Amino acid sequence: MRILYTKPELVDLSQGSRIAFARQFRFMTQDDVSDKLGLTGECKRRTMTRYEKGNRNPKDDRTSEIAKILDININAIKKYDYKEPIDLLYTLMWLEELIPKYQIDISKVPNINDENIVMFKQFINEWNVMREKRNKREITYEEYIEWKLTYEVKSYD
Repeated sequence: MRILYTKPELVDLSQGSRIAFARQFRFMTQDDVSDKLGLTGECKRRTMTRYEKGNRNPKDDRTSEIAKILDININAIKKYDYKEPIDLLYTLMWLEELIPKYQIDISKVPNINDENIVMFKQFINEWNVMREKRNKREITYEEYIEWKLTYEVKSYD
């Protein structure tokens, strides 16, 4: 039997849309996730629908549970407040799903030893390596998305 892969589609950059994308990438239904969250009753899917449509945001502990169920890094689906620089990094990765060919030029960013600048440059360099592998077909689209969903920003000293 041959399974047809349908690429998930990101509607926007909202937390709900990112959760839906990751869920679909994992070939899970809203019922699957609801069951694993321990939701019960006739309307158990309603909670996931509300999360994904942005009518309701999961609390941090629920977001963590969803990330574990989907086997992804929580930073991929958490609500971004941009108090931490890593929120920007993950937003940039998600933006690529909406604008596939955009590029970030960091050549003019000064080489200063600020921890955030170093982290940002390292991230962009790692990401560009993965993008290049995908473009050269050294990895599949699925492998590339897997990398993005499970990517963990490293601290660089």
